[in-house]
Amino acid sequence: MLPRRLGPRLCFACANSTAASSSSTPSRRRPRPRLRLLPYRGHANPIGFSAMRAAGSLPGPVAQDDDAVSGYRLPPKEIQEIVDVPPNASYHLSPRRDRIMFLKRRAMPPLSELAKPDKILAGIRIDSSCNMRSRMSFYTGISIHLLMDDGSLGPEKVVHGYPDAAKINFVTWSPDGQNVAFTVRYEDEAGSDSNLALWVANAESGEARPLFRQTDIRLNAIFELFVWVDHSTLLVCIIPSSRGDSPKKPLVPFGPRIRSNEQNNVIQMRATKEMLKDLHEEELFDYYATSQLVLVSLDGIVKPVASPAIYTFLNPSPDEKYLMLTCVHKPYSSIVSYKRFPKKVELWTVHGRFVRELCDLPLAENIPIAANSVRRGKRLIRWRPDMPSTLYWVEAQDGGDANVEVSPRDIVYMEPAEPLNGEKPHVLLKLDLRYRRISWCYGLHALAYEYWHKTCRTRTWIISPDCNDLSPRLLFDRSSEDAYSSPGSPMMCRTPAGTLVIAKIKTNYEGTYILMKGQGATPKGSVPFLDLLNITTGAKERIWESSVDKYYESALALMSYHPKCEIQLNELKFLISKESRSEAAQYYVSIWPDKKQVQITSYPHPYPQLASLQREIIRYERDDGVKLTATLYLPPGYNPSKDGPLACLIWSYPGDFKSREAAGQVRRSPNKFARINNSFPLLWLARGFAVLADPTIPIIGEGDQEANDRYIEQLIASAEAAVNEIVRRGVAHPDKIAVGGHSYGAFMTANLLAHAPHLFCCGIARSGAYNRTPTPFGFQKEVRTLWEATDTYIKMSPFMIANKIKKPILLIHGEEDSKVTTAMQSSQFYDALKGHGVPCRLVVLPFEGHRYAARESVMHVIWETDRWLQKYCASNSSSTLIKFSGER
Repeated sequence: MLPRRLGPRLCFACANSTAASSSSTPSRRRPRPRLRLLPYRGHANPIGFSAMRAAGSLPGPVAQDDDAVSGYRLPPKEIQEIVDVPPNASYHLSPRRDRIMFLKRRAMPPLSELAKPDKILAGIRIDSSCNMRSRMSFYTGISIHLLMDDGSLGPEKVVHGYPDAAKINFVTWSPDGQNVAFTVRYEDEAGSDSNLALWVANAESGEARPLFRQTDIRLNAIFELFVWVDHSTLLVCIIPSSRGDSPKKPLVPFGPRIRSNEQNNVIQMRATKEMLKDLHEEELFDYYATSQLVLVSLDGIVKPVASPAIYTFLNPSPDEKYLMLTCVHKPYSSIVSYKRFPKKVELWTVHGRFVRELCDLPLAENIPIAANSVRRGKRLIRWRPDMPSTLYWVEAQDGGDANVEVSPRDIVYMEPAEPLNGEKPHVLLKLDLRYRRISWCYGLHALAYEYWHKTCRTRTWIISPDCNDLSPRLLFDRSSEDAYSSPGSPMMCRTPAGTLVIAKIKTNYEGTYILMKGQGATPKGSVPFLDLLNITTGAKERIWESSVDKYYESALALMSYHPKCEIQLNELKFLISKESRSEAAQYYVSIWPDKKQVQITSYPHPYPQLASLQREIIRYERDDGVKLTATLYLPPGYNPSKDGPLACLIWSYPGDFKSREAAGQVRRSPNKFARINNSFPLLWLARGFAVLADPTIPIIGEGDQEANDRYIEQLIASAEAAVNEIVRRGVAHPDKIAVGGHSYGAFMTANLLAHAPHLFCCGIARSGAYNRTPTPFGFQKEVRTLWEATDTYIKMSPFMIANKIKKPILLIHGEEDSKVTTAMQSSQFYDALKGHGVPCRLVVLPFEGHRYAARESVMHVIWETDRWLQKYCASNSSSTLIKFSGER
């Protein structure tokens, strides 16, 4: 049952009304009658801009007294109809690529789900009623199709047998693709508790059943819940049978909270929240996170493994003989999350025999804040996916401190699960940059990746892990910012054990070939591709790329299967996504050698009323010559020469770059379908606005320059270039341009209203941080501390120049934002603005985090944004009056 909260907290200040306050609570005011105007009736069918104008659906002045009504509000029907469209089902291919599973989803959860009480411990939110993470999204249904040889789908098999209205999570194929395991949540008959159960479904029949026969077994889904060990056995975390009632908070605390650094340690931490606060919370963390591991077969036989512990990662070996178990343990910390708690990694056999301890890492509170700094000791311990039971891991040679100059910086080691007496780990690779990952290719070859954040350098090496006489060979050495030179990533396939390795392509040519898929960024837009790469010589041949005239196509997955992952070039099959400006994305199976495409989905247009919206990628330059890109959207049927300039919403998010050339590259396609989510500005196309989406706002720091030292200068230059371009095109009225953004985009919005008020009539800032001094050890990509770059921190903080902001600004924040962008940031910024008579409004959303999830919250945010845009943007100068009222 929802607490007695009738809606978001609203604070507002009118222009020229200076009222300095230390609280964001609005002052009392006499009740005023609600001015109710006729709501606009949305159109289900596509309509043109002229028809919208004739129907009176273009934005214009709104009633000034909407504050008289409390509670959650609904935006106009034409926007509701778009927001409430449920997402398309997601897909999940079987390991042997003979079936495809579709998982149905809903649009948005109700606020009542977010309002359920939970416990916040060590950086995670726990739903104590079912011992799992709280606020998890879920699926509502599962269907399975055979994939026929001709690429078509076989008859649909709907997974059935579980309770109605169940919430489905953790959906996983068995390694052979014959079964599907998943969890089911449902309310009990009393409606006061939730039940979580592990189910398994037969892929051929769709019939599902509970996996455990015993009704007293309860799952523990705080961390990794289960993993398939083989085709018929799962390793599952359950609640220990000895667990009693949860610890009660003592009436009198154990003692004061003490934090000490008498050892003179240098510990720099970025702002953190939701950590363990006292001994009682440590007890709660132990209580909810501790699991007993059990092996359970498909016929329900249960066998305990190892002792109860807080297991965070379960990893069976490819040969199904060993279990690598990762757990965290005391001493805990009040300043870091569980990810940095002491961590132990052990090796067990599937028969329950302890083999050895791989590592026991101490508490890691002192990882330097410099980018590329890592934990000391063994990290990223994994099984080689192409071998039965071979381990590999990485160890930093710089003590984990990226500020230390050393060569090599990382060493990758490898050894068998049970080494012979005295056998030392084999040094697989030495790297001068920071290790990123390895993609394996059945022993003969593997691709190893390293990178360095400060220089944006990334390198790819070809290694021969089973040939000691072959040295690593450099394959790619490039800037990670350079999208035009990106070679893509290797296409993977599943082994019989269910692990992922690089697919080897069999050709009539000499050498070893693999497939590389990439986004294909070009100056004219992205053109996804597939390249046939000879990893012996480095030569490559483009064997497929997306069409450029109408469609945007992307290769999603390799559909061909071979037990050794060796696939003939002329027998390739791919899952392809295909979309256009006017057609929603559909899935196709592409069959070689003739590359025939077989369509397997037929999703309808999600918003037919905007089917003919206009979309164009535009290019322009800022004053210093940096090339910029944006996507311009215009309402259906709009003609600038006939209809004149429109009210316009610009929505963006700045990005950091090390080079002007990379900042100016195009990373989008003109042929992509316009997807409209519930936080995206395209909703206002239905209200007759022009929308400039994601104009690039690069903050460039070349060489040894720090990008943020010129943040304000470059921010203004990019914004001016965008505004000048849309005004030059005649699509935006210079007096009716609003700016908005989320998170770092909200920070951008506040700075633009302070430093470039001539460009915008108002702003919308969601979930932003406006004062950088409370995060003194860095923010975003800024790695200098407040004491190292005091001037930069101050100049970048719009809170420090709140007195310079004169244009109206709408602030929206989730009350339970756990990031550094806490709700206090918006509250204090609002107080500063109000204290200087700035027209502003603060909306605090109960139960919401950094991003807003509940339907009530999302709809209210849209209503607030629509109200703000009409009142302070569209109503400027002469506009057609729209009769609008928020619905309740």
